[in-house]
Amino acid sequence: MRVDFGAFGAGTAGNVPPAYLESYVVSETDRLTDVILCPPLHLTPVPCCAVTREALAAGFTTDAAEALRQHNMLVEALERHRVRCHSLAPLRDLPDMCFTRDIGVATPWGMTALNPAMPHRRGEVDALLETCAEWKMPVRQITRGTIEGGDVCVAREGLLIVGMSGERSCAAGVEEFAAPFRAAGWDVLLCPVHADHLHLDTIFCMVEKDEAIGCLELLDPTFVEALYERDIKIIPMPTALSFSLGCNILSLGGRRVLTSATDTVVTTALRKAGYAVDEIDISQFAACGGGIHCLTQPLRRIPA
Repeated sequence: MRVDFGAFGAGTAGNVPPAYLESYVVSETDRLTDVILCPPLHLTPVPCCAVTREALAAGFTTDAAEALRQHNMLVEALERHRVRCHSLAPLRDLPDMCFTRDIGVATPWGMTALNPAMPHRRGEVDALLETCAEWKMPVRQITRGTIEGGDVCVAREGLLIVGMSGERSCAAGVEEFAAPFRAAGWDVLLCPVHADHLHLDTIFCMVEKDEAIGCLELLDPTFVEALYERDIKIIPMPTALSFSLGCNILSLGGRRVLTSATDTVVTTALRKAGYAVDEIDISQFAACGGGIHCLTQPLRRIPA
C-alpha cells in the first residue's frame, strides 16, 4: 500500500502491540521484521560531507514531492517483504532526520541511542529518545564520545564491526558503544575510514553472515585481511560507488537485498551471486549524502 506520511503523527507504532517494539538485533543479515524510518518532509542538503558538497556545487536542490515519492517506494518495498515500518515524526529544523540509521542501533541488549558529531543532528537523538519513551522501550545512551550508526555493523552473532574516521565516530564513542559487546565476549573489529567517505556504510555493507560488498581499494587493507581471516568474503565494487552511495544497501535476510536503482553494477553483482534484489530510486537522498542503509534503522531481526 502507499504510505501517506502526512497522517502518520508519531508513527504507525502506536497501533502495534508492545511485544513488537522490543529492540533486538544480533546480525546485520538476519530476517528484518521491524524498522524505524522518518518521512523526508524537511529534507534539505546540508554541506557537511563531500557527497552533498559536490551535489550542491552541481546545482542540486531538493524536490520535496519527489523525495516523498521515493521514500514511499522504499516503505512499499519493505512492506512487500513483510517488514513493519515505524515512523519518527519529522521536525522542521532537522533536515537530515530521515536518515534514521545514524541516531540509534538495535543490539542484542536493546536500543542504543548514539551521539552524532554534527551539532545539527543532536535533536534527532532527542526525538528518538522521546519516541522510545512513548513506546516504553528501554534505551542506553552514548554520552562520552561521538558515534554515528553509519559506522556501526552488528555483523553477525559474536562479531561487531565499527568504522572510525575520528570526525564522525571517534575512539571514545566507539569504545563506549562497544563495551557491552566486549564484555559479552564478542570480537570487535575496527576499520579506519577516511572522513571523505563519511561512514563505513558508504563503502562496505554486509549482505550475508559470511559475505559483504565493498570498495576494496578504499577499505583499510588490515581490515580486509581481518575479514578474510574470519571467513567473510567481499564482493568487490568500483571506487566510484563511494560517491553514488551504491554500497549503501539493506539486507532483509534470506538473501534478499534492497539496492539503489542508479547503481546497476551492485544489482548485477548481487544477482549473479544468488541474491534476490529490489531496486529503489533514492536519488534525492543520495544527493543529500544518504542511501537505503542510511534511511533505515533496523529495530528487530529474527535469527535464522
